Amino acid sequence: MLYEIRASDEEGNQSQSHGQSAVGSDAQAMAAGGADMAAPANRSSAARNSGLLSMEFGSSFASGTVPGAERAWDAVASSDVETLWSGDYYNEGTSPHDGWTDKLREECGVFGVFGHPDAASLCYYGLHALQHRGQESAGICTADADNFHYHRGMGLVKEVFDNNTLPGLQGTGAVAHVRYSTAGESKLQNAQPLVFKYREGDLAIATNGNLVNAPELRRKLERMGSIFQTTSDTEVLAHLIARSEHDDIVDAVKDALGQIVGAYAFLVMTKDKLIAALDPHGLRPFVMGRLGDAYLFASETCAFDAVGGEAVRDLEPGELLVLDRDGLHLDRFTEAKKRAICAMEYIYFARPDSDIDAINIHSARKRMGKRLATESFVDADVVTGVPDSSISAAIGFAEQTGIPYELGLIKNRYTGRTFIQPSQELREQGVKMKLSAVRKVVEGKRVVMIDDSIVRGTTSLRIVNLLREAGATEVHVRISSPPFQNPCFYGIDTPDRKELIAAQKSIEEIRKAINADSLHFLSQEGLLEAIGRTAQEENRGHCTACFDNKYPTEITDHAKAGCGCD
Repeated sequence: MLYEIRASDEEGNQSQSHGQSAVGSDAQAMAAGGADMAAPANRSSAARNSGLLSMEFGSSFASGTVPGAERAWDAVASSDVETLWSGDYYNEGTSPHDGWTDKLREECGVFGVFGHPDAASLCYYGLHALQHRGQESAGICTADADNFHYHRGMGLVKEVFDNNTLPGLQGTGAVAHVRYSTAGESKLQNAQPLVFKYREGDLAIATNGNLVNAPELRRKLERMGSIFQTTSDTEVLAHLIARSEHDDIVDAVKDALGQIVGAYAFLVMTKDKLIAALDPHGLRPFVMGRLGDAYLFASETCAFDAVGGEAVRDLEPGELLVLDRDGLHLDRFTEAKKRAICAMEYIYFARPDSDIDAINIHSARKRMGKRLATESFVDADVVTGVPDSSISAAIGFAEQTGIPYELGLIKNRYTGRTFIQPSQELREQGVKMKLSAVRKVVEGKRVVMIDDSIVRGTTSLRIVNLLREAGATEVHVRISSPPFQNPCFYGIDTPDRKELIAAQKSIEEIRKAINADSLHFLSQEGLLEAIGRTAQEENRGHCTACFDNKYPTEITDHAKAGCGCD
């Protein structure tokens, strides 16, 4: 397999760019253990059986040079050394390694364009709107009539792309991605879109979700001779496509999707096609939009608003949409199964201005707050929400009870980067860098603190103590979701069950652990009614496994052992 690992640039920013679709010479291919790829149209059974797949990782294969490869490989080889953070700075972006928070993390967001002359710029703004879904890496791959052009890097969208990189991403088709790693490591080679060359040409893939049978498929493929260059589930799909008996890319994708199990929203791009597919249960949000004659795809509708586009509809479970020069083709790779859209999208992950299945997220969260108030009223002076995802529920709670809503907690959005190596004391105080209590609002008051979830309980304890230190006489905690008791296997980064406080303690024990005067969680029935979906399926068509341990797919023993997502 051909690949390049490009060293960090002089400013310490890891990135990968590629301006041509060409790979190195045939001699390079043979040296790397591959076969002659000079004529991909000449399909052979040997190529298919070997799973011939070349992964592109840099900007220099067109000339056959690999600048800085030895230095980069040394960095990769030493990656098992334990460090406190994965980037160049302690608090780079919003790293999952930030020690102050135990909040859940979504894995990633995807954005796709077909038929627009400025596809790269649309992706740039679309990724900005999806930045909340992943802050570790970002990437865009565009396609014109002849070549792929792509750039990936570690960090936020604004850090990865600038006026020097975007102009080189020419083409009318594009796929883009923001990533937060879970099971897959936080390394540049895992940044998406992943770009490959296989027997039928160039291929770019971006996904949101997690394949629960990826470890088994990976071991099977490796025994058959496949060589993996990343730890991402997305590469599993690429190898399955490469080994398919079908020449046609659409049939090959269908064949590959038929072998995977889990939650996923895939974008697959060739030089002349864009394919979008959603898992059979519809676990992950995935929407199609339009901008003039161009087609758009995104994890959330807020990305369409950012580029002046219009949402058309959500993809259906098991649906496969194909765009080519003849327009849009509606297809399926499997029949839809029991609908199970992730309830946490409505509770926490999605942006308030997004709509999922025609339900506005802000409105749903307000209804959660109202229902929470009816289930657990407490006499108090002010209601405040933990920024940002709990604000809508807090407003609903205040409206229902008549208790004034106040900004008792303020999020500091401009902490920036620091070169200071974090001591344990600094990590313990880290919440004060990110969150502040407004003393004049809470001092001498009985406060109802609304939050969307409690994971380990450490953040809740720190915030409750923050309010007490600011003079709150009572702190009553209300959570706009049921107790989070089970790990997620579908693309949400969650700890092992033994680290989930609701799986280990009673509600009263949790109350004591977080130092609250009272604690109440929204009931599961109240949650589903508040979201407002009227589907007749179990749990109104939601996945609520994190609350009730009822997973919509089979969970492999390997997945249970690691309970990671990627």
